[in-house]
Amino acid sequence: MSSLSRDWRDEIDEVDAAIIDGYQSDVPVDPRPFERIGAKVGVDELDALERVRRLSGLGIVRRFGAVLNPPVIGSSTLAAVQAPEERFDEIATTINEYRQVNHNYARDHDWNMWFVLTTGSRDTRDEIIDEIERRTGCSVLNLPMLTDYYIDLEFPVVNTDRFARESVAERTDSSATRISEEATGDLSSFDADLLLAIQDGFPLSATPYREIADDLEADLEAVLTGISRLKASGCIKRIGCIVNHVVTGFDSNCMVVWDVPDDELHERGERVGALPYVTLCYHRPRRPDQKWSYNLFTMIHGRDPGAVEEKIDELATKHLPVEHERLYSTETLKQTGARYDEILPS
Repeated sequence: MSSLSRDWRDEIDEVDAAIIDGYQSDVPVDPRPFERIGAKVGVDELDALERVRRLSGLGIVRRFGAVLNPPVIGSSTLAAVQAPEERFDEIATTINEYRQVNHNYARDHDWNMWFVLTTGSRDTRDEIIDEIERRTGCSVLNLPMLTDYYIDLEFPVVNTDRFARESVAERTDSSATRISEEATGDLSSFDADLLLAIQDGFPLSATPYREIADDLEADLEAVLTGISRLKASGCIKRIGCIVNHVVTGFDSNCMVVWDVPDDELHERGERVGALPYVTLCYHRPRRPDQKWSYNLFTMIHGRDPGAVEEKIDELATKHLPVEHERLYSTETLKQTGARYDEILPS
């Protein structure tokens, strides 16, 4: 449990809680979004804005703005290396030098270093992987997402749940979305500029879209229309308060990889993706030449490691009675948002 998770609830009231759990998404694409948020939670515009600023200052909200979708905008992959213990820090430093690497975790496995790489095209992605192999001397396990069954870290946190969504109704909104390996981020120049302007979050002001428009020297209506268009195309997944799950106590998680028969993959992937406690579920390729036989990945987030382990046991007995491995993260080596400066034209 994080150092702040025991007392963070003492810092908030019922209105704060309504904002935290109610506006992780669906912030209005409206000239004055905090006016509408305030009306929903029973406060005025300025109070709603100041509350989000305060929650950000406390670290409960990591940022306010859009969650972008790397596989739709460009080309993204999950990759891993087997870093020798005596060179682990050196190899982590080399991999983390790349701005295109936005997450890197140590995991308890022979493949002990896992990172996410996002670029503008498959060719660029693979060139960087080749370069990492040359510089580190380590073979890279390259596992681009092929099917998204469910990926969403939006879940209630103002509660005493031991694992994500323990206290909410069962989710049934899982569906298979195929991901193109040839993604290039086919965007207009304006849409690319708009994504670059919002990648680090929206301004915390009463008129955030107006400030974005001013920065781009564009009309407000063009920004509102552009953001709505990017949401509709899937480049933006949601707009809201991006919660810091570690601060709110959800710091126990496990990536579990499963060897699912190919003819059962999509049926089981959709079924597991619909389970309320599964926060991520997706299909990635097998790599038999690198002795990697797993094709389905799941993630469960929780406050209680024992509860997370129990839910994995439930998956393994009721839903995925196949060979699997549990890869617990042991250290965060790098964690930032995906950077689009070198992915999109400006």
